[in-house]
Amino acid sequence: MTSQSQGIHQLLQAEKRAKDKLEEAKKRKGKRLKQAKEEAMAEVDQYRMQRDKEFRLKQSQIMGSQSNVSYEVEEQTLGKIQELNGSYNKCMERVLKQLLSMVCDIKPEIHMNYRATN
Repeated sequence: MTSQSQGIHQLLQAEKRAKDKLEEAKKRKGKRLKQAKEEAMAEVDQYRMQRDKEFRLKQSQIMGSQSNVSYEVEEQTLGKIQELNGSYNKCMERVLKQLLSMVCDIKPEIHMNYRATN
């Protein structure tokens, strides 16, 4: 009987050791999964920062070129405005004289289509 109880006792101890090993393996697995998740999150964050940096670089290049285009358009507009103001100042006197002469210098004439009826 003692041999049976020793056999049962050994089986129980073996079962307990197996159960402890399983629990330890589960803990290691959980710990490893948590570590893998943290590593993956760090890698994702690093990738996101890299892509964000590339995006900001491209955005600054594009915005820089757009501001240059905007500056050039503004310069051209100002140049055109100055040109038009110069043309206005140059021709204003002549146009006013011509307009006033057409309005004020009236030459009464009979229209060629007018028929005298007597």
